[in-house]
Amino acid sequence: MLKPLFRVAFIALALYACSSSAALRVGEPAPDFEGVDTQGKVHRLADYRGKTVVLEWTNHDCPYVRKHYGAGNMQEQQRQAAAQGVVWLSVISSAPGKQGHVSPQQADELTRSRNAAPRAVILDSESTIGRAYGAKTTPHMYVIDAAGTLVYMGGIDSIATADPDDIPRATQYVRVALQELAAGKPVSTPVTRPYGCSVKY
Repeated sequence: MLKPLFRVAFIALALYACSSSAALRVGEPAPDFEGVDTQGKVHRLADYRGKTVVLEWTNHDCPYVRKHYGAGNMQEQQRQAAAQGVVWLSVISSAPGKQGHVSPQQADELTRSRNAAPRAVILDSESTIGRAYGAKTTPHMYVIDAAGTLVYMGGIDSIATADPDDIPRATQYVRVALQELAAGKPVSTPVTRPYGCSVKY
């Protein structure tokens, strides 16, 4: 049984965790962040004000991530987004010693070997950005509009399997959200359930 002092601290920590995750809501400002990419460049969300930003949580060892990269779906969406002027940032929040943790050189080799096309790959090994956004799975996707407002969070698509054959018949939530933003429309499905492997904090 917890002693009174420890019980109070435990309850406070639990309430803080709940309030932190509950603070992230579509329609409100996205949490600002500062992260370093594989080239040592610092990226801040505030630097991209005026542009739409996509955050993609990734782990190359996750079969759900392999589904979308192996089929070319993720790369195709990255290129389509770039063509629209969207800033696409892949984020790796795997902690050292955990599945998916990579060095900058390994991350760059993965980008090359998969013919991926994010603006940058941010290494979040201390999980600062992942926890700020409450990222739960790989992939877990977030779309932030030009005003810095979170307009979408959830899965990349509507079929929660690791089978690439399901991609053509799935609703591609991120692609649709970007199309709607480009057309000046509100995102029709702003929140969905993310699916994939747990982020290895």
